[in-house]
Amino acid sequence: MNEIATGLLSFIHTSTSPFHTVRTGAAMLAAAGFCELSLHEPWTLTRGGAYYIRFFDSTLLAFTLGDHPRDHLRIAAAHTDFPALRIKPQATLHTPDYDTLNVEIYGGLMRESWLDRPLSFAGKVVLQGEQVFTPQVQLIDYKKPVFIIPRLAIHLNRKVNDGLPLNPQKDMLPLLSLSDEKPSSFTDFLAAYMQIEPSRLLAYDLTVYPCEEGCLLGMHQELLSAPRLDNLTSAYACLMGMIDSHPADGLNMIALFDNEEVGSRTKQGAASQALPRILHSIYRTLQYTEEEYRCDMADAFLLSVDVAHALHPNIPEKCDPSHRPVMGNGPALKTACSQAYVGDAEALGMIKGLCRKYQIPHQHFVNRNDVPGGSTLGSILSAGLSVRGLDVGIPILAMHSARETMGIADQERLQQLLTCYFQDRNQ
Repeated sequence: MNEIATGLLSFIHTSTSPFHTVRTGAAMLAAAGFCELSLHEPWTLTRGGAYYIRFFDSTLLAFTLGDHPRDHLRIAAAHTDFPALRIKPQATLHTPDYDTLNVEIYGGLMRESWLDRPLSFAGKVVLQGEQVFTPQVQLIDYKKPVFIIPRLAIHLNRKVNDGLPLNPQKDMLPLLSLSDEKPSSFTDFLAAYMQIEPSRLLAYDLTVYPCEEGCLLGMHQELLSAPRLDNLTSAYACLMGMIDSHPADGLNMIALFDNEEVGSRTKQGAASQALPRILHSIYRTLQYTEEEYRCDMADAFLLSVDVAHALHPNIPEKCDPSHRPVMGNGPALKTACSQAYVGDAEALGMIKGLCRKYQIPHQHFVNRNDVPGGSTLGSILSAGLSVRGLDVGIPILAMHSARETMGIADQERLQQLLTCYFQDRNQ
């Protein structure tokens, strides 16, 4: 269990932006013997091989080929992004007293949870190069605390404990520095950190993140508290399931997409053509026909891996009366007749059967009728590929907070489920 926790916490600590999630995942795959493929060059694939591809630096696909690639086609998908603050291009707001950072809200974050926390930033910086269409790109992670969003004291807002509405343009701006006679500039600060001339900075995609590290807690160290559990728990489980199951027969694939938190409809999101293009390229490179591709897709399966809502210890009435996932009791199999979660009776039966076969504890999650809940990328991918699938994930507390909580045993069982999913032969 300590090894599982150490691995997950290390992954979360280094995955401070979607770009860093992909870089960390790619390093894990490379260390396990996976070969990187370029989208700009023809491919040569061999049976028994293991490969990965990056899309626009924030989406990562990986796959393995068995000796009989058409034995089965199984896909597991998760996402690399998380609710956060993103720094606007003109970032510094100067007043005679303070400088603040102009940010925009990415995804459905719980605003109040970000107050009074030490914040840092990470992401991609684009620098001027020799050619206009080939600028230089660097990933950076400042790592140290540099920003904070201060609360208003209770003495100045006596109703603060009655609820705290926060205007995203007024109340969510991090404090950058104290003003002086010479206005400070975030771009100057960034250039100094990168040791470059400010004139070389063309653009950036920078995420503000809470820089407090994750930790174990609970009387028996059975709980884990950390930022970004949604959805780095799932991304890590997909990576470990792919690595631990290799070599396995069939065609197994993981797809870790960016932009799930804002709808997935981007060039690197689950609604893009990234996954269908890769699948077609694999079949063409292996000299399979379009008819063989169609036949295999008819029997393919998709696991959409994203966190679920755990039963809350203080507010249990928010759960459906007969579907109450508890942290530590295994991953939740999620269904919704609205198809906000992908699945049907056969899909649910297949994954329940897999869990029973390998003795993996599991639970069932369905929303209350009067609580709509959320959605994820499973239905988008399933519709685009026309494949059967099911949503699964670890039950957590405080989803979309700056810091979330999970049961560490659930991570072990989710990774076991992913490994067995890829290894099990359809015989």
